[in-house]
Amino acid sequence: MNKFEYNSINKYSKGLIMKTVTMRVDDSIYDMIKLAAEGQRRNLSNFIEFATIQYLTSSQFVENEEMSEIMDDKELVQNLMNGLDDFKKGDYTIV
Repeated sequence: MNKFEYNSINKYSKGLIMKTVTMRVDDSIYDMIKLAAEGQRRNLSNFIEFATIQYLTSSQFVENEEMSEIMDDKELVQNLMNGLDDFKKGDYTIV
């Protein structure tokens, strides 16, 4: 395991005190993070912050307008519900 700190000790950013986060990752994961950070000319802590924000804002949240559009599509909603029912019954194949 390789240990590194996402370290912003008592830095102020927009009036906020930054937090220190310590994490442990396998060497292969560390190498991937380091390579990605170097590719973007960022240090490790900046890349981890950037990648986390990118992931959280693009993968975890749907804008209200987009969600309304999804919910208004009755056929899509029904297909999603049918898929969920199939999943719960174990009626699916992983390909």
